[in-house]
Amino acid sequence: PPGPPSAPSDPAAPPPRALGPPPQGSAGAAPRTEGRPSAAGPEQEECSVSADTVLAPLRAALDSCRATVQKQVCNDIGRRLTVLEDAWAQGKLSAPVRKRMNLLVQELQQQHWDAADEIHRSLMVDHVNEVSQWMVGVKRLIAETRELPTGEGQTDGSADTEPRTEPVTEPTAE
Repeated sequence: PPGPPSAPSDPAAPPPRALGPPPQGSAGAAPRTEGRPSAAGPEQEECSVSADTVLAPLRAALDSCRATVQKQVCNDIGRRLTVLEDAWAQGKLSAPVRKRMNLLVQELQQQHWDAADEIHRSLMVDHVNEVSQWMVGVKRLIAETRELPTGEGQTDGSADTEPRTEPVTEPTAE
């Protein structure tokens, strides 16, 4: 009679399976509430990028454009950066927008123009209502910065002759 010996192994299999799901459902869900119930939860903390972190490099880029770009264009970009700054200060920008603007600025600083453009486009597509007032200025700033003669601030070595009288980026400390 093979029936009785296999009976104890069948009831033995379900209990471990039954023990699996409950901890995941009850105990596992509590720590994983990613700031959804209160908007001031971990998600806001997660994107604690300060407005200055994003705006300082943008304003610096604008300053480096002033010598070669029309005054009217620079003033318009400046106005739009102020609109961005105000929106940021008033908490009108969502965490994803703040995060992507931080990434955009990093790409801009590293002269990754296409990457900066790509982030700008994704912001326009995904968050048009939030960014439409000022993003045009950022887009123009990317375009104008891209056109600058190299040798402005962060050189990537493509300024064929001497970098400027003082080699700032060369790590030769003798």
